[in-house]
Amino acid sequence: MQKQSATDASTSQNGHSATLTTRGAVTMTVRAVKPSDEPVLQALFDHVAPADLRFRFLSSMRHVDHARLDDMLHVDHQRRETFLAFDGDMAIATAMLAAEPGQDDAEVAISVRSDMKGRGVGWTLLQYVMGWARARGFTAIHSVENGANRTTIDLERDAGFDIRPCEGDPGDVVATKSLKESDH
Repeated sequence: MQKQSATDASTSQNGHSATLTTRGAVTMTVRAVKPSDEPVLQALFDHVAPADLRFRFLSSMRHVDHARLDDMLHVDHQRRETFLAFDGDMAIATAMLAAEPGQDDAEVAISVRSDMKGRGVGWTLLQYVMGWARARGFTAIHSVENGANRTTIDLERDAGFDIRPCEGDPGDVVATKSLKESDH
């Protein structure tokens, strides 16, 4: 594994895992989920604040159920992928990227353990996911955010996402980032 800074994250993927360092000096290993990772995902989400779970799933919940975890584990590694980020043996964040067949843009959703927030984990993982998506030919990524999720919206804006109201849902916004070489 090659150690990379957050700015190098988009070039570090080797198809299996990458070791990245955040701006907050967290060294994390990122890899794709394995079918046996349900307990790892559950433990991670057990350490995500209820408000952050609501922002991630756009629904109130205190516990992420088996069906949602199972959905994150069933990936094809091409159009749908879930990543886990670890600090040592502890899962500290997850990112899911999903695209419908025939679409060249994908939706991204990221969750970070509450005790790891503010240390650049979400930013670095987002950079990694954007590089992964770009390498697979996606031309854009987007996320749907609750308008009250100011921290994430600000992070996405800082990463070059275009933030617009969500059509049909005045409380949400859609953040979109072009991955075309000429746009970044």
